[in-house]
Amino acid sequence: MSAASDHRLRRRTSGLFAWSRWDAVSVLAALAHLAFVIWTVAGFAHRPWWGNLICGAVFAYAASWNINGVAHNFIHTPYFRARALNDAFSLLNSLALCTPQRFYAWVHLRHHEGNSDRPGADGETRDWLSIYRHGAAGEPEPVWSYVVKGVFRDDAGDIYRALKAKRPRDAVFGRIEIGAITAYILALAVIDWRAVMFLVPFYYLGECLSQLNGYYEHYRGNPDEPIAWGVSTYAPLYNLVWFNNGHHAEHHYRPAVHWTRLPTLRRAIAQEQAARGVHVIGTAHALGFLARANRRHDAAVQEEMA
Repeated sequence: MSAASDHRLRRRTSGLFAWSRWDAVSVLAALAHLAFVIWTVAGFAHRPWWGNLICGAVFAYAASWNINGVAHNFIHTPYFRARALNDAFSLLNSLALCTPQRFYAWVHLRHHEGNSDRPGADGETRDWLSIYRHGAAGEPEPVWSYVVKGVFRDDAGDIYRALKAKRPRDAVFGRIEIGAITAYILALAVIDWRAVMFLVPFYYLGECLSQLNGYYEHYRGNPDEPIAWGVSTYAPLYNLVWFNNGHHAEHHYRPAVHWTRLPTLRRAIAQEQAARGVHVIGTAHALGFLARANRRHDAAVQEEMA
């Protein structure tokens, strides 16, 4: 048995939660996110302009935080023992993010099939989110191109057809989520349509922040070495608030390990990670462009090209 193989939590046979009571924190976080959006819209007309700008910035940040923390962990270890409760949570978080979670889950699982792979002989990547998918000469796509364009590259029709072929129940539920999101946005517009229009660019900003996060989760990772597929950061505050998302190399190496056990997994495989060259940065992933290790690498590449 390898050092990494004994870190999965056993699925609980009783109680509300399938894996850990700590998942209650994630559920409450999603509820708080949804409540914040409704509060932001309901109070828009009574808030000063600078207060609404702050709410917009929080709205954008919360989207990336939820996608990469709450929603992400739910894909790998659904929080509840009962399928009906997992369906309800998926629907709730779809409203909080205004994104159908069954569609997001499908794209993310393809991400784990490819692990930010380079294009194959056909010029395609298995991972639709790969930083190499739109790159050139086997190099990653430039970060800001990836960030700004990424949100427009998902094709809901392609996702739905793939889901319908592989997971027909999820395809149907994804359509239900889309319908619920549409009704939810219309209800928010009835409360204050100006607030909804105000939040549109912040929605895009939140998606860009998520793309930025995803880019540096794999920038300078090794697509050919499973233990080094991802890039990790052990910044304490980031991992505390983002549900250990900083342990990204560990997560890609063993995606079924519950988020609460990722630090334990790290300690168990640290020597093997060092031997295989796992890339580690000192900042939160979204600030990867400020990380010393990345800046040194980028400067060396630019010097070679000069």
